Amino acid sequence: MMWYWGGGVHWWGWLLGFVGMVAFWGLIVWAIWYFVTGLSRRPDENRRPGDAKAILDERLARGEIDVEEYRHLCDLIRGDEVRAGDGQTPAGTGDRR
Repeated sequence: MMWYWGGGVHWWGWLLGFVGMVAFWGLIVWAIWYFVTGLSRRPDENRRPGDAKAILDERLARGEIDVEEYRHLCDLIRGDEVRAGDGQTPAGTGDRR
């Protein structure tokens, strides 16, 4: 009969086994988390902050806002100075005539 006369697993073998086990269970936990949150995530949450104009377009198409409010909000998005209906700047902007 032939017996194994080796000295066992060295320290690097134990370390490699430990790292492999942590990586394996970490991958399993991550996969479960990814699929559970992916199923409950709404498509609107993936929008970039620059999609404000697209959101306004959708709200106008659905009838949530009227054309006047749409134009006002588009001006705010672009950063244009918003004027009151009489041509005066809104109160608190610091523009005195």
